[in-house]
Amino acid sequence: MWVKKLLFVFLVTGFIQTAYADQSLKIYSPDGNIQLGILHRTDGSIAYQVFYKGKTVIATSGLGMKFKSPDVSLTKFDVPAVDSSVADETWKPVWGETSSIRNNYKQLVLKLADRSGSGIQLQIIFRVFNDGVGFRYSFPPQSKLNHFIIANELTQFAVTGDHKTFWIPGDYDTNEFKYNTTVLSQVDASSSAMSQEIAAKTFFDKNAVQTPLMMKSADGLYINIHEAALVNYPAMNLVIDKSSFILQAHLVPDAVGNKAYLQTPAVTPWRTIIVSDKATEILASKLILNLNEPSKVADPSWIKPHKMVGVWWELHVGKSSWDYAATQSGSTLVAHGRHGATTANVKKYIDFASKMELKECLWKGGMWDGRTGLANGKKMYLIL
Repeated sequence: MWVKKLLFVFLVTGFIQTAYADQSLKIYSPDGNIQLGILHRTDGSIAYQVFYKGKTVIATSGLGMKFKSPDVSLTKFDVPAVDSSVADETWKPVWGETSSIRNNYKQLVLKLADRSGSGIQLQIIFRVFNDGVGFRYSFPPQSKLNHFIIANELTQFAVTGDHKTFWIPGDYDTNEFKYNTTVLSQVDASSSAMSQEIAAKTFFDKNAVQTPLMMKSADGLYINIHEAALVNYPAMNLVIDKSSFILQAHLVPDAVGNKAYLQTPAVTPWRTIIVSDKATEILASKLILNLNEPSKVADPSWIKPHKMVGVWWELHVGKSSWDYAATQSGSTLVAHGRHGATTANVKKYIDFASKMELKECLWKGGMWDGRTGLANGKKMYLIL
């Protein structure tokens, strides 16, 4: 163990001190199946790569930040130091599929100094798990940076081909779309006919998709790109460059176009890449839960997890309609017969929930005269 640590320190020292050639670092998952490569180029740019069992998952991809205030692009860096650590612990979630979760990863922290002369320092923290990789930007307390505004996050995910992709369109207001299945080159967020009955939606780019983004490569890898610990920061969409298959992070802006208002010390959400050659392992992954912040609820005994069923989701996927009428004759609305939020339809859901011993039933408000207690003769919670 001591020899391995000494070798790693030697590699890090070379990464920091050599400035006349591109330098690289490698770090492996605890089981050795996932390899993270980090590149520091002679021009100061930082990039990363991800491999799974020898196959490229993410090709060379750029990292960086663009501030609006102060007006600085953080893309060229010196690397004063690199830290590494290993964690292996078990924790108990408040609720979930398992009573305990193992949190086992290797961590690498790049301590960076902006080369442009701003004096700004930041860190990029990488964690490599057996099921994927997470990384985030961190801005420690410092004299040259206090309050700042994010204009753009320059994170890239360069996938290796025209993967089969399960996607919903990029949008600033909603993610309640029906999923599409195409290859990356055929993504067209502007043609999402299933979104017609979603009132609050903001289209911004035909090549944009939301996360989590699920893909399958031609050589049988399942790849999921998402985020964890999304706190005080905008959600991440991805814009596809169909000529290179580089996915560019695109943050949801506020009304004036700014992306985030931060004060040091500050961190971004984790960018997550889960990978496996088995689809079931993507679903079973606990990587995002491990990267989320621990629960702040001191006494979680009042939390009672329930399964639920409801009318709400059939309205979103187009099985039925939100509205009652499609046409109007004089002052009379003419029903089109597809309205889903009816008393009769809700009773079907209540009966199904009762049969399956589900404790809760959700429906669109406005068509029931009771909210809790007995529903269609069945005892359950009814949620408007």
